[in-house]
Amino acid sequence: MVSVSSPPPTSTRPAATSTAPLAHIGLHALAAVVAGYLAMGVTAGLGLWAAGADDLPGGFTAVLAAVVVMAVGGKVELSGDAGALAGTQGELTAMPLPVTLVGALVTGFCFLRPLRHHAVARTRELLLRAASTVVLWLVALAGLSALARHDFRITLGGGDPTGDLADIFGELLDAVNPTVGFRTDLGPTLFYGLLWILGVLVVALLVSRRTPLPPRLVRYQEPVRPAAHAMLLLLLAYVAAGLVIGLVVAATRGHAAETLAVLLLGLPNVTWLALGVGIGGSWEGRAEGPFGLPMPQILDAVLRRGSGTGDTPDLSTVDLNSLAEQDGRAWWLLPVAAVLVLAVAFAAAVRSPARMRLWQHALHLGIAFALTMLVVAPLTLVEARFGLSVLGIGDLDSLGGQVLLRPHIWKTAGLALLWGLFFGFLGGLLATRVHRKGEIEDPRPPSRG
Repeated sequence: MVSVSSPPPTSTRPAATSTAPLAHIGLHALAAVVAGYLAMGVTAGLGLWAAGADDLPGGFTAVLAAVVVMAVGGKVELSGDAGALAGTQGELTAMPLPVTLVGALVTGFCFLRPLRHHAVARTRELLLRAASTVVLWLVALAGLSALARHDFRITLGGGDPTGDLADIFGELLDAVNPTVGFRTDLGPTLFYGLLWILGVLVVALLVSRRTPLPPRLVRYQEPVRPAAHAMLLLLLAYVAAGLVIGLVVAATRGHAAETLAVLLLGLPNVTWLALGVGIGGSWEGRAEGPFGLPMPQILDAVLRRGSGTGDTPDLSTVDLNSLAEQDGRAWWLLPVAAVLVLAVAFAAAVRSPARMRLWQHALHLGIAFALTMLVVAPLTLVEARFGLSVLGIGDLDSLGGQVLLRPHIWKTAGLALLWGLFFGFLGGLLATRVHRKGEIEDPRPPSRG
C-alpha cells in the first residue's frame, strides 16, 4: 500500500488584513487629496460667484486660491502701495468654514473608504496612507499658495481718475490710484496646513463607526467613538438647520445671491457661534467702517453697538442677553441647543455597549463636548482691518474699517463640559429603555405567577 502524504498546510493571510501595495496606497492618497481640494474649490468658487467676485479684474483665480488656502488654516497677508507720502495697513485672519467643512468631510471620507473592508487596520499601512496623504496635501497647498497673490487698484474720486479726491491727493500719493493686494505667507501656511490635514485624518478615524483600528487602539473604540460621532452629528445638525433657514430667507425675502454667498462662505461661522451662545458661551468684538461680517444683521448690530462690556472698553459682548436685546427670538437658541444636545447624547448612548454605566455616558459626552468647543470656537475668530493714511495722519474713513470677533474659549468650553455631563447622563438614562449592543434578550416568556 502506498501512502500519499498531503502537502503541509500553509498559513494564508486574509487579503483584508494584508498590507496594500505602495502604488495602491499612493493612488488612494492622491484621490483623497484631489477630491478634497476639488470640493473646496467648487464650494469657494460658487460662494465668490454669488458674492460678485467674478467681476474682479483678472483676480478671480487668485482670490479663489486664497480662500481655499485660508480654509485649511493658511495665512494670507494684505499689502498695499499708496506712494511715498502715504501708507496702507491691512490684516485678515478668518476661516471660511463652509469650505473647510466640505474639504474635511470629502478628504476624510476618501481617506477611510479603502479601509472599510479590512477586518483590522494594520499600523504600518495606516501610517503609510496617512503619510502619503499628508505629503501630497502639502505639495498641493504649496502650489495653491503660489497662485494666491494679486494686486488691485483702488480708484479714487468715485471711479473717475480725475475726481476731486484724486486731484487733491494724486501728487502726494505718487500715483492716482493706490493699490491693495494679498500674498500667502508660505511658512505659516504649510505649518497650519500640516496641522489641519493631520487633524482631519485623526478626527475621521475617531468619528467613523465602521473603519477598523489598529489592534493596540481597539480598546479605545467603545469609550471614544460614540461620543465623537455624536459631536459630529451635533455640528452637522446646526449647519443643516442654518442651511434650511438661509434657503427660506433667500426664497422669501429676496437678495438670493447675497444670502447664497453667506451660506457658502460663512454658514458654520454663524451656526457654530449660535451653538456656543445657546449653551451660555460668549464672544466679543466690534465692527467699524463701511464693511462688516457676512453674518446676520442682529450680530452686526451688536458688534457696532460698542457696549463696553468686554475686556476692552470699546468691545461688545455677544451672548444670549445682548442678542436678545436686538431680537427677542434669540432666546430660542437655548431650547434648540438643549434639544439637539440631548438628541446626540441619546444617539451616543444607544451606540455604546449596554454594560456602560450612566456616569460613564456623562463623562464621555462631557469631555467630547468640551474638546469640540475648544476646537470649534477658535475657528470662528475673525480679525480684519484695512486703512489708508496720508502723511501719517489717521485713516481715510471711506477706505478704512475694522471687524473683530473672538471667542471666550475657556468659558465656552467649560459650559460645554457641564452641558455634556448633564445631557450625557440624561441621554444614557433614556437609552436604558432601548435595546443596545451587548444585550441578549431572554427568550423565555414572562411568568404569570
